[in-house]
Amino acid sequence: MDIPDFGIPPRLAARMSMAEQYEYLRTRLMNRRTLVTAGAVAGGALVTGCTGKSAPGPTPATSAVHGAAVTPFGRHLAFGADPRTRMRISWQVPAAVRKPFVRIGSRPDALGPRVAAEIRHLHTPGVRGVRPVVEQYYVHAALDDLTPGTTYYYGVGHDGWDPAAAGHRASIASFRTAPASPERFVFTAFGDQGVGQAGKASDNALLKQKPAFHLHAGDICYADGNGTGKTSDGYDAREWDRFLQQNEPVARSVPWMVTTGNHDMEAWYSPDGYGGQYARFALPDNGFDPHGAPGVYAFTYGNVGFVALDANDVSYEIPANFGYSGGRQTKWLEKRLKELRAAKGVDFVVVFFHHCAYSTSSHASDGGIRAAWLPLFARYQVDLVVNGHNHVYERTDAVKDGRVGRAVPVGGSTDPTRDGIVHVTAGGGGRNLYAFPSGVRDSYEGHITRHDVVDSFHWVKGQHNVAETVEWSRVRYTGYSFLRVEAEPGTSPRLKVSALTQSGTRIDHFEIRRGG
Repeated sequence: MDIPDFGIPPRLAARMSMAEQYEYLRTRLMNRRTLVTAGAVAGGALVTGCTGKSAPGPTPATSAVHGAAVTPFGRHLAFGADPRTRMRISWQVPAAVRKPFVRIGSRPDALGPRVAAEIRHLHTPGVRGVRPVVEQYYVHAALDDLTPGTTYYYGVGHDGWDPAAAGHRASIASFRTAPASPERFVFTAFGDQGVGQAGKASDNALLKQKPAFHLHAGDICYADGNGTGKTSDGYDAREWDRFLQQNEPVARSVPWMVTTGNHDMEAWYSPDGYGGQYARFALPDNGFDPHGAPGVYAFTYGNVGFVALDANDVSYEIPANFGYSGGRQTKWLEKRLKELRAAKGVDFVVVFFHHCAYSTSSHASDGGIRAAWLPLFARYQVDLVVNGHNHVYERTDAVKDGRVGRAVPVGGSTDPTRDGIVHVTAGGGGRNLYAFPSGVRDSYEGHITRHDVVDSFHWVKGQHNVAETVEWSRVRYTGYSFLRVEAEPGTSPRLKVSALTQSGTRIDHFEIRRGG
């Protein structure tokens, strides 16, 4: 549902940026209450997991509830900047606790000493008659200097609740670091998940693929139901509690590498709406602004480099955060792509973000993405682009200079050095499904229809759209699905890309090879 702009006159709100709305509301509604911001953690000191150093700030609030009565939940993993040696373990507690920690070990019955964790307290102000005040406590532990290619067992706790205690050993989980040198591996990807039976079914389906990690292309939880990045959006912070509980069975063992969608701009937190994401996730801190834009980062796993971007920065369709980085993200992107292409042992580069440069479903294509980033993707010969935003599966041919560089039918292959780039919309992660334009039929493995042009549109500045007729829409499926990618190193490296339904039925597959 839509919620009015509380405290901001509508005409004034329409002229204000998200940062200006935030400052207005902060001073009018919140008085002395604090939020997680881009530069600090509200309500408490930051305690760095391995060093124990505290950032300046007040002492964290502690709960009147005894620690023994506070059970951790919502565990989720993410790699640090180097997946071979760094892992970030995150979880949530329903009340403030003292001295949170993680124990790790080579066996579940032999966990080591406590490693201190940090608490990030997130305060969401209430609105009378609409939503209550919500206090949430997220905990993060940074594990560095791990051994590559090793399975570790871990348990999380705090004063009064120890995972090594007899009654809590069932809570112990495990993770595996990336190998020291490239080996075959599988990763999965989707966007637009949300909370519900379909989102849970997607988790169960991808877990069966035994991925080394999962890419989430944004619109993670849908606590913000409208997705415009404004304070008028309907919002329920408690949806994040349900989301993290839903995803824990997979995210506690499979690193969950998220980026930022339009529904992840939560205007109550920090000038750009990303304080909530910073509070909940501990992602690689090598982007252009790890606190202010936590969903922008890069990592290398095996022979593949991955780059996560925040498309809200360049989107013409939903401009709440348009230009918020002042060009810093795009400069960082170019630097990172150049480094990856020069890196020894990196055969492929995969970029993932939310909005689509090429799609024909409801949101169609965003001209802001095309203008800002496609020239860089072409210059550095990105091998695969993964998006969400449109709640369907759609896959292009290899696109070069805006046109079909090479047809890539189901079962086909492509060489990005010659043909251009394949773009995959994997937005069928669990949220309500979209459709394709009237008269445009699904076409997928086992149900291939005649390939024809599609009448669609793309967004231009001013939130206007311009009609276009496209030939690059090769595979379309209006059902829940996810991407499975198998990376093979060696003398003839390749990416074997498949799309699967929640039942495991394959609806698309193709291969990417370079210079072959």
